[in-house]
Amino acid sequence: MTRLSVNRKAYEVEADPNTPLLWVIRDDCGLTGTKFGCGVAQCGSCTVHLDGEARRSCVTPLKAAVGKEVTTIEGLSPDSTHALQKAWIEVDVPQCGYCQSGQIMSAVILLKENKKPTDADIDAAMSGIVCRCGTYNRIRDAIKKAAMNGGAK
Repeated sequence: MTRLSVNRKAYEVEADPNTPLLWVIRDDCGLTGTKFGCGVAQCGSCTVHLDGEARRSCVTPLKAAVGKEVTTIEGLSPDSTHALQKAWIEVDVPQCGYCQSGQIMSAVILLKENKKPTDADIDAAMSGIVCRCGTYNRIRDAIKKAAMNGGAK
């Protein structure tokens, strides 16, 4: 058994230590907001926070999360009231929504590190997250809106 803390809740999972964290989060913890996109850390749909740093959970082994805090999209707020979640809703960012949890989780780290990002800062920070629907302009607008309303809190 492996002890894991996800969204400030303790879990005991029976999984190989090399199992990708994504599958442990989804299958063992029952948290399905984190998505599988590519499996090779290229699309960003599976982005979570590991001790406050963005990580691609599809290539992060379970053993890397032991003793650390994992935060998923569900852990940002219990009712979608995180500044970025509210901005996403207000700007109507998602089309299909598949990549959006990875987008938001990456944007949280951006605003934690840069309270007033420029368009270039946002584009650079978000460049590794693929949105097949092409909502990049709305993503940028939502990040700017969230920055004005308190950012990553």
